[in-house]
Parts: sequence; structure tokens; C-alpha cells
Amino acid sequence: QLQASGGGLVQAGGSLRLSCLASGLTFSNYAMGWFRQAPGKEREFVSYITWGGGSTYYADSVKGRFTISRDNAKNTVYLQMNSLKPEDPAVYYCAPKTGVGPPNLLKEYDYWGQGTLVTVSS
Repeated sequence: QLQASGGGLVQAGGSLRLSCLASGLTFSNYAMGWFRQAPGKEREFVSYITWGGGSTYYADSVKGRFTISRDNAKNTVYLQMNSLKPEDPAVYYCAPKTGVGPPNLLKEYDYWGQGTLVTVSS
């Protein structure tokens, strides 16, 4: 089970920190990804972190503004979002990477929980 939280309404330029608590899996065995889906659009890759947290990867659209991290002792992955823009609003989801391909591909992730809604006001 994957439970994302921390979303909300924020002004453009503001910050939010999303959390995703994982249960029912050996969290430390999995790399984790964050994706987002805006109304009427496909789910898109945001960020990725390896199982130990040593490597991270970001979509160009969020690079330099978002930071992914994890705490394996708490079975939680985080997404710190700074300098939020009007194009960032979406439902944000986390998922464990179960495939062996590139981390930015949706098909590499099989399990999804409820996301958390991020809204940005201009």
C-alpha cells in the first residue's frame, strides 16, 4: 500500500513537501519514483531515487526545483517541491520501480496508491 500526503494549495513560488508511506513491501529493496497527472493529461515522470538513496533522477521540468529523498527506516519517500509554478498542479503519486528499464517510463512501475493533489495559485 502506498499512501501519499502533503499536497495542498500554495501560491506560485511557494513550497510543499510530499510524503509517501509504503507498507506491505520491503521498502528498502525498491527504487522509488514520483509521477504526476494533471486533468486530461497522461501520467508523467517527475523524479526517481535508488533503493539506497545514492542516485536520483529528475524530469527536466522540475530539475533544480524539486528534491527527492527517502528514509528507509520510516518506509517513506519524500518530494520537496520549491519554486512551484502554474504548470505543476496535478495529483502526485509515488510507486516502487518493479521493472528493469529506464526509471522515467511509466511501464516500469506496477503498483500505485492514492495520490495527493497539488494546486498552485498564480
